[in-house]
Amino acid sequence: MPFTLAIVGRPNVGKSTLFNRLVGKRLALVDDQPGVTRDLREGEARLGDISFTAIDTAGLEDANDDSLQGRMRRLTERAVDMADVCLFLIDARTGITPTDEIFAEILRKRADHVLLAANKAEGRAAEAGVIEAWGLGLGEPIQLSAEHGEGMSELYSALLPLSEGFAEVAARTSEEPDLSLPVSEEADEDGPAPTPDKPLQIAVVGRPNAGKSTLINRLLGEDRLLTGPEAGITRDAISVTMDWDSVPTRIFDTAGMRKKAKVQGKLEKLSVADGLRAVKFAEVVVVLLDAAIPFEQQDLRIADLAEREGRAVVVAVNKWDLEEDKSGKLAALREAFDRLLPQLRGAPLVTVSARTGRGLDRLRGAVMRAHEVWNRRVPTAQLNRWLGEMVEAHPPPAPGGRRIKLRYMTQAKTRPPHFVVMCSHPDKMQDAYTRYLVNGLRADFDMPGTPIRLVMRGQGARNPYKGRREKNAGALQKHLDKRRG
Repeated sequence: MPFTLAIVGRPNVGKSTLFNRLVGKRLALVDDQPGVTRDLREGEARLGDISFTAIDTAGLEDANDDSLQGRMRRLTERAVDMADVCLFLIDARTGITPTDEIFAEILRKRADHVLLAANKAEGRAAEAGVIEAWGLGLGEPIQLSAEHGEGMSELYSALLPLSEGFAEVAARTSEEPDLSLPVSEEADEDGPAPTPDKPLQIAVVGRPNAGKSTLINRLLGEDRLLTGPEAGITRDAISVTMDWDSVPTRIFDTAGMRKKAKVQGKLEKLSVADGLRAVKFAEVVVVLLDAAIPFEQQDLRIADLAEREGRAVVVAVNKWDLEEDKSGKLAALREAFDRLLPQLRGAPLVTVSARTGRGLDRLRGAVMRAHEVWNRRVPTAQLNRWLGEMVEAHPPPAPGGRRIKLRYMTQAKTRPPHFVVMCSHPDKMQDAYTRYLVNGLRADFDMPGTPIRLVMRGQGARNPYKGRREKNAGALQKHLDKRRG
């Protein structure tokens, strides 16, 4: 079992840059502005032949109150308690600060294994800072440059004995018999335990301060993500894994998305781009609205984005516990949903309270239902019988007096459902008739709310297999004639 390494240190010492290098891809946002990282981000890391879980943390600041910095510090301290090894990063160019000395003392008391690393150690300007680092009492500092990849072999040498120690402990633990249950003679015949399925990918998106992080914390049953009254706390897409009522699930918490005109700073643009990537990789997108101000223009844009990306969509209305006229408000919400988002008509609309946990069972049912519909496949024979009935009930248009013929229909793929109709003159097919077929598919095959892609294709499209048999036969005859000759 791989060990866990938490990268900790003051803001802007290069923790996220080192994290990205260890996991081999840009998972964490990196910017010159201090305090970019606010949540804990985990990733599967590898250094040589050592595999481990790396945790990127918020910058440690000397704050113990209930401010944003204080809450960030408590979250980082939680990562220290969780981790097997703490890598304490300092800035070699800046040298040791009083804050570094405070947190070195905390790590000595709190962590079992602490490694000290002096980052930005390339060049002569860092020599004095490396020498100062000895004074922290954490042993010899590992000289690194996370940006340029220098010092990785030294970090490997420091981690290797720890990795081997954790492996030995894990091996001894696995060899010890479990005395809590009687040993059955049939135990070996059952084979290995089943491996978990690929986790269901869910992205929670919405405007700032809609309660996305609070909702995910409630699902996890712990304060894993940073929350608070300030809008825009989450800055990058953080993924957490959980077992949601026996379903392996990975949930992405995303930064709040404001109107494009209001997104000015580089960091916020990076945050929004990170959220958009989470939507593209998700299978189900939960669009979280604030019950007090639902279906704002930005909410509609976010929901439309998820539909255009072909994701299954669930609309969740948060802070429902604060509503007084619940029945009246729910009726108004459903009417507004159908009117403002016709492209998602039939998609689940659920009310929840992230603060109290009410409605989370309904949310789970809606997510699982949306995912099932998103993966649905309709047999070709059934599709063509249905197509004949639709054409008989409402014949296709006849531009120029010549009726367009719909000859054949099949489902090309799922996730979301894609259908292809072979027809004459696909370029002359009206959008209204395509919508008629899409709406019929939703109604007759029970696919409410999911994006449906329907393509009209002409019979004149080149068949890549046409003539292949004759070509192969000719090549074979030529080969036989050559052998006889």
